[in-house]
Amino acid sequence: MFRRVFLVFFSIMLVGAAQAQTAADRPASFAGSLVEVPSQKIAIRHTVYVPAYSTIRLGGGQGKLELATTLSIHNISEKRPLILMRVEYLGTAGNLLHSYLPAPIAIRPLGSVEAFVPAEDTRGGTGANFVVEWAADGQIADPLIEAIMVGTRGAQGFSFTSRGKTMINALPQ
Repeated sequence: MFRRVFLVFFSIMLVGAAQAQTAADRPASFAGSLVEVPSQKIAIRHTVYVPAYSTIRLGGGQGKLELATTLSIHNISEKRPLILMRVEYLGTAGNLLHSYLPAPIAIRPLGSVEAFVPAEDTRGGTGANFVVEWAADGQIADPLIEAIMVGTRGAQGFSFTSRGKTMINALPQ
């Protein structure tokens, strides 16, 4: 019995490991972080660029290390939901590799969500990035948006983070 369960689980992991997660892959734990998208008019809208790396070079530049990447989005407002309009993963050339949201979602005050790109998905290259477009129905603190990259080579582990930088501050039209 254990062997059958392990093989089914392992097969599922292999099938899903090749590319960035889809909307259907969102962990059930996010359910507690999400609220209904507010129906009020959007008051502010921002676009944030987050550098991420699916591959980095090591040593003399000959060796490469594949990295798993987690994009973490934290609503640091205590009062208002944070509306995510767009979360996209792009490659080194700026090409769209994966869009995470089929429709806007809202993160409850002090809630957070994440998107994951496994180490086996090296399509992003050394200049991969995320673009996150967020909005709110009133004044709100900018969310904390970070990419966390981790990888191993032999017994050595590597990890680092990068923070998002606002690209566009726009008022809705």
